[in-house]
Amino acid sequence: MRLINLTPGKGGRLLLGALPFVVLALAYLVGSALRLADNPGDKLLPSLGAMGRMIEVMAFTPDKRTGAYLLWTDTAASLFRLWSGLAIATVIALVIGLLNGVLPVMRALLAPFVAFLSMVPPLALLPVLFIVLGLGEVSKIALIVIGVAPILTRDLALTAAALPREQIVKAETLSASSWLIAWRVVLPQVMPRLIDSLRLQLGPAFLFLIAAEAISAEGGLGYRIFLVRRYLSMDIIFPYVVWITVLAVAMDLALRLLRRRLYPWAEPEGRA
Repeated sequence: MRLINLTPGKGGRLLLGALPFVVLALAYLVGSALRLADNPGDKLLPSLGAMGRMIEVMAFTPDKRTGAYLLWTDTAASLFRLWSGLAIATVIALVIGLLNGVLPVMRALLAPFVAFLSMVPPLALLPVLFIVLGLGEVSKIALIVIGVAPILTRDLALTAAALPREQIVKAETLSASSWLIAWRVVLPQVMPRLIDSLRLQLGPAFLFLIAAEAISAEGGLGYRIFLVRRYLSMDIIFPYVVWITVLAVAMDLALRLLRRRLYPWAEPEGRA
């Protein structure tokens, strides 16, 4: 049997999916044990016990200065910025993406500008945002919007423009207006793609968030990581990185389930 035709069963998929994580965990444990054996005070690869103690301190022990549980306050601050930026970017993508995809006049007007914006490196604009918008929440949220919205808009516009022309013609023969066609014909078919695009933009969105928090913030996951890096506190940094990854995976899974629940007709068999 050719490998291209070899499809693992459910158990095989679970085993193969878990294998890279097991290998990574074993590699870390071996590397940590070897370094700590040579130098018990080594901070580069802390033991699981050391990281567990720091998780207890950050997540379940009130801060002596503020009385807050730092991991949860950092998470709340970061998620507020992230979700605000993604929500604004989604609304912008829906409006401009539909206009570009449905109306040729708007496509001629806005598509080149959106394409230009999508090529601007968002992190290069971070100093400008801090100067113009200040060091508060607005500049951090704006960075996420600038980094995500143009990509979502282009993707949505391309998806809308690629719909079969026959659907538009049939709607026109039933006397549907341009706005009704956009609302009843185009929008339902591009929404699954919008959710997929959001899933793909979660990684960049977290990148922009961490970068903004690292430079100027009074709380947040990125703020905490860059605050403790000066002390080489890898026993805090590693758990925070894992926690950020868990949050991103949970959001990706939630969007996937939302897509499957709302648009089951657009779910191909075996889709990831």
